[in-house]
Amino acid sequence: MSTLNASFVQNMSIVRPEYFFIIGLSGIPYSSYYYIFLFITYFIAVIGNSIVLLIIALERSLHSPKYIGVFNLALADIGETNAVIPNMMKTFFSDSQYMSYNACLANMFFVNFFITLQSVTLVVLALDRVIAICLPLRYHALLNNTVMSLVFLVVWAFNTSLVALSTSLMTRLSICKSNVVHNFFCDYGPVLRLACNDNSINVFFNNVIATLFLIVPFCIIVLSYMGIFFALSKITTWEARLKALKTCVSHLLLVGIFFLPVIFPFIASAITPLTPNARVISTSLSFTLPPMLNPILYVLNTAEIRVLIRKVLKNRIVPIRRNILK
Repeated sequence: MSTLNASFVQNMSIVRPEYFFIIGLSGIPYSSYYYIFLFITYFIAVIGNSIVLLIIALERSLHSPKYIGVFNLALADIGETNAVIPNMMKTFFSDSQYMSYNACLANMFFVNFFITLQSVTLVVLALDRVIAICLPLRYHALLNNTVMSLVFLVVWAFNTSLVALSTSLMTRLSICKSNVVHNFFCDYGPVLRLACNDNSINVFFNNVIATLFLIVPFCIIVLSYMGIFFALSKITTWEARLKALKTCVSHLLLVGIFFLPVIFPFIASAITPLTPNARVISTSLSFTLPPMLNPILYVLNTAEIRVLIRKVLKNRIVPIRRNILK
């Protein structure tokens, strides 16, 4: 009975601020120019990923397991940039840097959800390359459009459940140390540090999510490419090896762009303490550069997409030239 009373008292004493103050960059002159740069990256990311989505959706020849993964990655990129940048622009170019408690939790959920979706999608694309190179004769038997669609259906359901659970657990915290968030959005870690009651469960889930969606995917991708390189070493001719390896270039670049900006701050902070502004800049770049660069890399490194774009441009340009000549 005393335990129930203690739990009731604890629930009654939970403090939730009406608003959070999103501090972003502080004490840096001309910081507005940096936010304009982020908005430009947002604009390029949305246009680029929208083009990739349209090309894959409209072109039947790209309705394959690999491009279902690319489609999902472009969708995650658009979701992440829309969860971060427009809200940031509204906050820092309006009269107030305040965000309501519920809006903060919603922002936290969508940013974390799309980041985890990007990470898992890169793992699925790595496994696609493993099967294509190591088991080419069984590729269509093991991986088809139905299987890939079911995989991503499970990924969306699992990620939604886990991120929703971790976000909902924030409601059990009393935010009474401060309402100032040292980031440019409602980040899980900075908000968690504002709690003045027991946050061990939240820390546990934060570590689980970091492990499941950062450490484990990175390790799986590394192991996948070890298997790919081992399979390539058995191929007798260098021409065949390079031809197979070229199909992995785009994915390897995407993996580097996604994981390096995330890993670098951890390495840097282990060497020397990072200032709040340095953390904000590194976090913002890790969230905005990959969605901008991903569609560019796929267009430049994927022959099928390049051919389709040339075909579309040719079909548009030829009638215009004929009209001009007339």
